[in-house]
Amino acid sequence: MRDVLTHRGPDGFGLFIEDGIGLGHRRLSIVDVARGQQPMASDDGSLQLVYNGEVYNHPELSAELQARGVRYHTHCDTETVLRAFEIYGTRTPERLRGMFAFAIWNRRRRELFLARDRLGVKPLYYAITDDGSLVFGSEIKAVLASGAITATLNVSAFPDYLANHSPSGEHTLFA
Repeated sequence: MRDVLTHRGPDGFGLFIEDGIGLGHRRLSIVDVARGQQPMASDDGSLQLVYNGEVYNHPELSAELQARGVRYHTHCDTETVLRAFEIYGTRTPERLRGMFAFAIWNRRRRELFLARDRLGVKPLYYAITDDGSLVFGSEIKAVLASGAITATLNVSAFPDYLANHSPSGEHTLFA
């Protein structure tokens, strides 16, 4: 799944895998090229973050978090998302101004938290498979690359289908 997105992040990649979870990331290095690798872990390793986007209020939020005693290891807004989650938990997206999508795995609770910006500028596609697994990615082709689902066309979702569908079972999609 990660490697079908090489074009999204040609500068690097990362992978976190343990029982029941896998997080992959492709990196486009813009800020803090040397230390911004993902997945990014909390100091104790209990949280793992994959993130895409830009947090516009990163300078203000990081200053606020540092005033509360949070110690940074990078200059990335990625770390701001992680550190904010340590303090604010699932309310973190309310604190972020920008365009973003992220996933945080809590190893202790075995919980995955997914979020994206309110306007959906940064995409977050997901599917729940027949066995109840969740797969997600920043592009549909990553989700399809999981092999857990297949793409199909839902013809009945087209408005013209309903208008042109004949009782005999034959139909014209666009007359």
